[in-house]
Amino acid sequence: MAGPDRLSGTQRIQPLHILTETPCPYLPGRMERKVLTVLEPTAATTELYSELSRAGFRRSQRYVYRPACRNCDACRPVRIDALGFAPTRSQKRIMGRNRDLRTTLVLPASTAEHFALFRRYLDSRHDDGEMSGMTASDYRNMVEDTPVNTQIAEFRTSGGKLLACLLFDWLQDGPSLVYSFFEPDEERRSLGTQAVLWALSEARTRHLPFVYLGYWIPECRKMAYKDRFQPLQELRGGQWRQTKPPRD
Repeated sequence: MAGPDRLSGTQRIQPLHILTETPCPYLPGRMERKVLTVLEPTAATTELYSELSRAGFRRSQRYVYRPACRNCDACRPVRIDALGFAPTRSQKRIMGRNRDLRTTLVLPASTAEHFALFRRYLDSRHDDGEMSGMTASDYRNMVEDTPVNTQIAEFRTSGGKLLACLLFDWLQDGPSLVYSFFEPDEERRSLGTQAVLWALSEARTRHLPFVYLGYWIPECRKMAYKDRFQPLQELRGGQWRQTKPPRD
């Protein structure tokens, strides 16, 4: 870890640390570097976290970070304009297929049921990824080590079977989606898309303007779904700008 820089915000100086380079998990042959700071649980944490999110940062446990790569800017912070969002025909069909699901908000607590679903999801969809070796303890840290207002949305059938979970944070201007996982055998439901659609509906209900999706890399196939939610804004040159809407 390199020496700290400084970020001035929310009437205090926030120390930033530049991490050493590591191989990029998304683009082969490239190196990634991150700038990171630690969130402490104070009365101003939500304000600071919201400010950092608007500056392109992302949370992992009590740390928030953003890319600071030397020769690459492929990672684009993105958020959906929730108030301007209109579902496409395919998204409407997904909502229809999931109309039977019941969504409940719960505290960010690790449970055996959640972890079993999380492992099935990783083993099926991301068995070669950075998170593939996560243990129950790792999962507990991911979910419970949070200094901000974090919740889990559970998606269950009418019979009570858990099909999906969405871990997310509440910012001042909308939810920031941290991680979602779902039953891999329910591919027809498109549960990952359904989770984002639910977050958009929840933001609109609360009159919050945005849903933050983290980073989008156009060249990365696993992130292609993010460009399907329009109007989508990306942070480029210090300004949030709308991306070009794709065809339905």
